Amino acid sequence: MEPSKEQQNTPEKSTSEAPATVSSAFPPSGCCTNCGGPTISEPPPLASFPEMSPPPNYRPIRAPAINLPHNSQAIIFSPVPHAEQVPVVSPPYQFQSPVKRIHSPDDIRRFHESASCKNFLGFVVSLSESIRGYKISDPCDISPTVAAIVSILETLLQWIDEIPPAQQSARYGNVSFRSWHERLGERGESLILEFLPEEFKESIIEIVPYFFDSFGNSSRIDYGTGHETNFAAWLYCLARMGIVKEEDYHGLVARVFVKYLELMRKLQMVYCLEPAGSHGVWGLDDYHFLPFIFGSSQLIDHKYMKPKSIHNDDILENFSSEYMYLSCIAFVKKVKKGLFAEHSPLLDDISGVPNWKKVNSGLLKMYRVEVLEKVPIMQHFLFGWLIKWEE
Repeated sequence: MEPSKEQQNTPEKSTSEAPATVSSAFPPSGCCTNCGGPTISEPPPLASFPEMSPPPNYRPIRAPAINLPHNSQAIIFSPVPHAEQVPVVSPPYQFQSPVKRIHSPDDIRRFHESASCKNFLGFVVSLSESIRGYKISDPCDISPTVAAIVSILETLLQWIDEIPPAQQSARYGNVSFRSWHERLGERGESLILEFLPEEFKESIIEIVPYFFDSFGNSSRIDYGTGHETNFAAWLYCLARMGIVKEEDYHGLVARVFVKYLELMRKLQMVYCLEPAGSHGVWGLDDYHFLPFIFGSSQLIDHKYMKPKSIHNDDILENFSSEYMYLSCIAFVKKVKKGLFAEHSPLLDDISGVPNWKKVNSGLLKMYRVEVLEKVPIMQHFLFGWLIKWEE
């Protein structure tokens, strides 16, 4: 006897489940639908539920437990970067207008084999180590140079209040950001000249482009880790000239970089900057990378707070002002809706790492692979006399 049309459309069951399901849900053909006794009439058609969709014929696959980027092997097997002392330049100075040099994977390979790349990455590691175990509010040496840079960033913050966002329907890219960036181009050079020593005034031709590229792109109205790297490169250039010294590193992170992060978040929120080169849900963050490195270093060997503590809202509320990593997590939770594990799976997985030292070393390796080895990001990076391109 052929099955009815409705029975043909029902999903297949295993042989062990089929008889029980049919007998309990629907009486067999030729039986009364009320008492199950024999009858000569045909049973009524099986009930259909038009509002219900049939179960899918596939099993949805969730992302792996560790949501590493596609080139996770490169991250896992790469060595942990180490701190390096920045070599200070000596006369005669040969400052020059920096230019772009990276256009292909071969150029990336050449850059990573150079002393310039290794020393710049070593500078980032040194900054990370300088803040290890310290809260943001802990006292630190603030040199005149550090104070001057903080003052410049505060001036840039004031400009946002003076240049309100334009009324527009577009979700991203408020055109008033171009006015803010235009003012930066007009006045930024003079702001830097105020704290440069006389012997380094001529360096303005080389270091200003890094500074201007630290706050996003005015034509695309976007911001990403490449712009953040330019700010680190600007600080590195100051270190190369000896204007910033090793004893300033703690202040550079706890005062300068924290103020820079405050500025960039305000720019992102007020002018709706589009994420530049974001990996979306599979990235660490839409805009930043370095504060996660510095913030994880702050928490190394902390008595109570572990990587999994990011899921405790009370901890985020009470300590995000003291620890950059917690501040970043709190900001992500503020601007993104839904479950944290869904909109930030990589950060969620990092919270399962047993200690902050492993988090910090892993992020340093990831920064090298995911930022400094990416052509779409590094094709905009500039090379001059302070950061040399080695043929």
